[in-house]
Amino acid sequence: MNRLILFLQKTSSQLSGKASIVVILAAVIALFFPSVFAWVQQGDNSSIILGLIMLTMGCTLSGQDFKILLSRPTDILIGSIAQYTIMPLIAWSLSRIFGLNAYLTAGIVLVGCCPGGVSSNIMSYQCKGDVAYSVGMTTVSTILSPIVTPALVYLLVGTNIEVDALGMFRNILIVTLLPVTAGTLFNVF
Repeated sequence: MNRLILFLQKTSSQLSGKASIVVILAAVIALFFPSVFAWVQQGDNSSIILGLIMLTMGCTLSGQDFKILLSRPTDILIGSIAQYTIMPLIAWSLSRIFGLNAYLTAGIVLVGCCPGGVSSNIMSYQCKGDVAYSVGMTTVSTILSPIVTPALVYLLVGTNIEVDALGMFRNILIVTLLPVTAGTLFNVF
């Protein structure tokens, strides 16, 4: 068992040190040979991949990270307010500045109103940022999103959108929260 743990630690260290190169290489290959990555779109493969990424993110976190995060509710509050004010207002403003039609405006504002996701956590990790805070923000903004996103789109665009809140919650639970928790537990124990 110790050999397996040492192997996984060494492999993880090697991959995380070269993660940017791997991502850029994968992007170049996908650009010129998209069929190589066609399997990602089949079935639940993309969710499985994101879950594995979140598992590895969790492996970088410790219980101490979450204790620190819980001691910073003001940071989470400020981040959540910024998430649901700055981005939607910028999206709405840009739509007005460029004179976009109602459909494009609705789409851009919708994107501006959506919560952060797995990508923000990956970027935080890659940039050696506060991964625990990023995961915390992703969690909070995603929990709020079934209510806040439709409300903001309606307020800013006057268009009502349907949101499958239960489906979103289940997907976030399976793809983000459970893998991060499992990875953190692996790291702790």
